[in-house]
Amino acid sequence: MAGRPLSDIEDLLPLLRQLKCVGGQQIQAELLPGGLTNVNVRVRTHEQDVVVRISPPAAGLLTIDRDVEFQNSSHAAAAGVAPEVIEYLPGKGVLAVEFVPSRTLDEVDVSRDLARIAATLRTLHKTASSFVNEFDMFATQARYLALLTERGWPVPSGYAALAPAWGRLRTALRSNPEPRVPCHNDLLAANFLDDGDRLWIIDFEYSGNNEPAFELGNLAQENHLDDAQLATLATHYYGADDERLVARCRLWQIASAYAWTLWGLISARTNPLDFDFEGWGLEKFERARSEMADPGFEMLLRLGSASRDD
Repeated sequence: MAGRPLSDIEDLLPLLRQLKCVGGQQIQAELLPGGLTNVNVRVRTHEQDVVVRISPPAAGLLTIDRDVEFQNSSHAAAAGVAPEVIEYLPGKGVLAVEFVPSRTLDEVDVSRDLARIAATLRTLHKTASSFVNEFDMFATQARYLALLTERGWPVPSGYAALAPAWGRLRTALRSNPEPRVPCHNDLLAANFLDDGDRLWIIDFEYSGNNEPAFELGNLAQENHLDDAQLATLATHYYGADDERLVARCRLWQIASAYAWTLWGLISARTNPLDFDFEGWGLEKFERARSEMADPGFEMLLRLGSASRDD
């Protein structure tokens, strides 16, 4: 890991005071738990109650564009699914959003609340203005792999051997894609908040226009949903039991596990947070390898790449 994390409030105060929404006022600041890439601070004044997200410079290696994140976060807030964006400091990795009194979901919560999650995602996908960028998991994986190769950082043993299966997966998912919609693309449980009445989505670092099936499959992958739970999520989202779309979600679930493996390996070498990024990535790789070796993988490829009329 590189550098020292900004884990002391005193370290953060000079940066926080650059925000117009809190500058010149007496502030109360507390570090919030969670977050694999950033430091999150709740900042209160007599006028504002905001969460300030501070990102490390190395985040650029992970293909995060903070200007894009700011714009997409604003679109999601306008659609009513994300907290209001209060202020953004370009070039400093600082974004302030409205504080929402709520609790953060965990993976068990996600598995038990699939209907509300599906409804929230439909609102994001169908109501938000088109995001300012496109998200492509295959292009992202290629950039991550090139970076690891360039830096001489190792990939897991057996990763390259799955390249042929990865190619078949890419071919299948390039066939008959769904129309692209504004997607979050990184729906860990911790990126959902529940205020007791509704769900909110936070942290749009990897957001971009994408297929709904990716959103659902990646959510299932990040939250360890089983096949039946993913099928239930898809049925809630699409309003019907469609085996072709469920298969497509399953394929994206496998693809995201294989690709995000490399995110973990890069983060292990660049992120100063005290977290086992490498172990996190290797766990995803083992799941992807198991799925690609499963006898049902070829059937998923055929079904998930079929047209609606097949």
